[in-house]
Amino acid sequence: MVKSTNHSQQPNQKLSMRESPDPPFEETYKKLFDDIRIGKASNINYHNLFVVEECELPLIDLELLNGREFEREECKRKIAKASQEWGFFQVVNHGISHDILEKMRMEQIKLFKKPFNEKMNEKNHKFSKGSYRWGTPSATCLQQLSWSEAFHVPLTDISNSSGVSSLSTTMEQYATTLSELAHKLARILSEKMGYKSKYFRETCLVNTCYLRMNRYPACPLSPQVFGLMPHTDSDFLTILHQDEIGGLQLVRDGKWISVKPNPQALIINIGDLFQAWSNGVYKSVEHRVVTNKAKERFSTAFFLCPSYDTEIRSCFEPPVYRRFTFREFRQQVQEDVKNFGYKVGLPRFLVSSH
Repeated sequence: MVKSTNHSQQPNQKLSMRESPDPPFEETYKKLFDDIRIGKASNINYHNLFVVEECELPLIDLELLNGREFEREECKRKIAKASQEWGFFQVVNHGISHDILEKMRMEQIKLFKKPFNEKMNEKNHKFSKGSYRWGTPSATCLQQLSWSEAFHVPLTDISNSSGVSSLSTTMEQYATTLSELAHKLARILSEKMGYKSKYFRETCLVNTCYLRMNRYPACPLSPQVFGLMPHTDSDFLTILHQDEIGGLQLVRDGKWISVKPNPQALIINIGDLFQAWSNGVYKSVEHRVVTNKAKERFSTAFFLCPSYDTEIRSCFEPPVYRRFTFREFRQQVQEDVKNFGYKVGLPRFLVSSH
């Protein structure tokens, strides 16, 4: 339906846009949406948008790490097995209190419910420049558009603003506890590869890790538009806390499957750096978020990242991937997104490609 441009309506429209929390997706990406309406977007493979089945990720009770030796070893074995076969798993009794998770969710919702223009104005929050992101600036087709908004916050921003607001206090509690969990899991995965080093403690410091708060507004063009386009994570480990709405999907045995939400669990997934470090043993799996016509969705992700100068090298010979720094990897990803509209990732660093 074509909107009226009657001058008498313009003040109300502007006021509505100024007060709405939603980014102006349809106005900004009008041409992409027009293409789908008039049939120009027929090259989209809609079959790929529909999921074959819903599944529950491997569920691991971390309480067993406090048990007897055989229980501890069995728990570690399950963590490594899921990381090899799925690239994803979920954990319960993870040590993050329900109170912290709930406080984080409420603070996040309060932040995202602010008017869009207020969120765009970086003077209104204490985060680094460019922390607030929405849509996909480089999108040239609907498959490259992400119908979502996010605050991508370095942990140093959180510690620097500690105590300034209830949001910063809650974020610091949340990030501190998730950082410890991430390091515990990284150590276990390292040990199962035969390495008992301080590599992750020495390279993944507070000033190199990130917290990302996500909101996926209800989308009238669901399912043609993704909440987050298919990708792999460019880190060692990601820890995700999501609501009960659902929408996370991943590739398993060559097909997309939908992850059934578990309110008690945190979701862990392997990132590109761990796949390279483990010489391809642990899998960084492609995943995406689908939109919902009627409901918005919230999630928060913690990313375990090294310093930009950290060298990533395969821990076995012969190596599958050549050595590279995290900076080099990030720059290559940014270059590919700019040139092609999507991330190529680890295939760029295969030994066989050089």
